[in-house]
Amino acid sequence: MAILRVKFTKDKRDRLAQVLWILNWVSVITGVILFSMGLFLKIEIRKRSEVMANREVDSVPHMLIVVGTIACGINFLGGKICYDCSDTNKFSRWKMVMLPYIICTFFFTFCILVGALMCYTMRNELEESLYVGLREAMKFYKDTDTPGRCFLKRTVDQLQIDFHCCGNKGFRDWFEIQWISNRYLDMRSKDVQDRLKSNIDGKFLVDGVPFSCCNPNSPRACIQYNLTDSSAYYNYDYQNEELNLWMKGCRQALLEYYTEIMQSIGLMALIIWLFELSVLIGVRYLQTAMENVHLQGDPECESEGWLLENNFVETARTNFNIMKNLHKVDQVSTVSGAEDLNIHDNTAEYGPDKVPPKSID
Repeated sequence: MAILRVKFTKDKRDRLAQVLWILNWVSVITGVILFSMGLFLKIEIRKRSEVMANREVDSVPHMLIVVGTIACGINFLGGKICYDCSDTNKFSRWKMVMLPYIICTFFFTFCILVGALMCYTMRNELEESLYVGLREAMKFYKDTDTPGRCFLKRTVDQLQIDFHCCGNKGFRDWFEIQWISNRYLDMRSKDVQDRLKSNIDGKFLVDGVPFSCCNPNSPRACIQYNLTDSSAYYNYDYQNEELNLWMKGCRQALLEYYTEIMQSIGLMALIIWLFELSVLIGVRYLQTAMENVHLQGDPECESEGWLLENNFVETARTNFNIMKNLHKVDQVSTVSGAEDLNIHDNTAEYGPDKVPPKSID
C-alpha cells in the first residue's frame, strides 16, 4: 500500500513542477552558501594552523566544500528535470533518469545532515588539537633563530593579544617552560647560573610571562616578572590582588571562538538540509504522479503520487531490481548492436541472397 498518497490534477502537477523548478534554483544558491561556509571555516582554521596539532578538524570544512559543490550541480540538473516534467512528452526523456536522480539526491541530502552534525560533534577533537598545538608552540616560543620556528613567537604573541588570553590553560603555563632564549641570557650572571642549575633539565624558568599577556585595561603598569613574589613590588599582593594579565587560557578562548563559528554553520546547514529534504519530497511526488499519467496515457487525467509505493524494505528491493534490470537492458542492447553489426558485415560480403559458408571442422 502506498505511503502518503496524494491526488494530483493536471493543474496541480504543473504548479508543482514550476514550484520545484524555482526551489531547485534556490537550492543552487544554498549550495554556494554551503561551499562558502566550508571555505570560510577552512581559512579560519588555516590561520591558526601553527597552534593546532592535527588536521582532523579539516574534515568539517572539506565536507561542507564537497557537499556545496555537489549541491550546485545536482540541483541545476533537478531544475532542468522539473521544468521538463510539466510536459508529458518531455517527461518520457527523463523517466529513466528520475529514479537514479532521486536516490543520489537522497544520499547527498544525508551528507548535508552529516556535515551539520559534525559541526556539533568536533568540539572534543578541536580541544585536543588546540591543547597539544599550543603546548608545542609555547615550547618553541624562544627559538626565533631556528628555521621553521622563527615565526612562532610572533604567532603566539599575536594570538594572546587578539584573543585576550595567556598561556595554554592560563598564565601559569609560562612558569613551566623556558620562553626566554639563551641568546638573551647573561651566562656570567649568578642569578642565571643558579636558575639553570636549580632545574633538572637545565632550563631557565621564571615566574613571568611575555608582554602579550598584559591586559592594557589595567590601571597599573604591566607586571610581567616575579609574579609570585609579593615583596617585589610596592603595594602588591600576589594572593589577593587581581593580576593585570589576561586570566583566560588561549585554548579556552580559541575553543569558544571556533565553537561559536561551527555552531552557527551547523545551524545554517541544518536549515539547508530541511529545505533540500522538502525539495526531494516534492520531486518524489512529481515523479510518481507523472509515471501514473504516463501509464494511463491521458495527459489531462488525475493521477496519484506517493513517497513510497510499499513499505521501506519493499520499495528499496523494487528500486534495486529496477536499477539492476536497467543494467541488463544496456548489456542486451550492446550485444544486439554487435550482432546486427556482424550480420551487416556478412551481408555486405556475401550479398543479401547469399549466406556465408559454414566452417569445416
